Amino acid sequence: MNVNGYKIESGADLQKANLKHVYLKGAELSGANLSNANLVLANLFEADLSNSNLTSAILDHADLSEADLSEADLTGANLHNSYLRHTHMIFCNLTGAVLDHADLSHADLTGANLTGAVMTGANMTGVELTGATMPDGSLHD
Repeated sequence: MNVNGYKIESGADLQKANLKHVYLKGAELSGANLSNANLVLANLFEADLSNSNLTSAILDHADLSEADLSEADLTGANLHNSYLRHTHMIFCNLTGAVLDHADLSHADLTGANLTGAVMTGANMTGVELTGATMPDGSLHD
């Protein structure tokens, strides 16, 4: 699949890509490099982003509901007001990520690293945090 001139597939190199407001529902992007990509308002509902590199990506207002972000690296990513409902984020690296006012309801963050993450106003209803490292560096039981 091609979107805005970018080839969307597993392992794709989309570093610094401008994918603002794209529709990628159910896209297969496991192992993709999306570092520094602009994904503002992107629809990534049910997308497979497992093992992907999303460091410093801009995902403001993006819909990642029911997506698979297991073992993805979102270090320093901006997820302001994003939708992450029922998202699989097992062993995801969210070090220094901005998740203020994000909806993480019923997300699975088992073993995730949230060290230094900004989570002001985030909806954490029903979130699974077993083994997760919390923003203050403490380990969640």
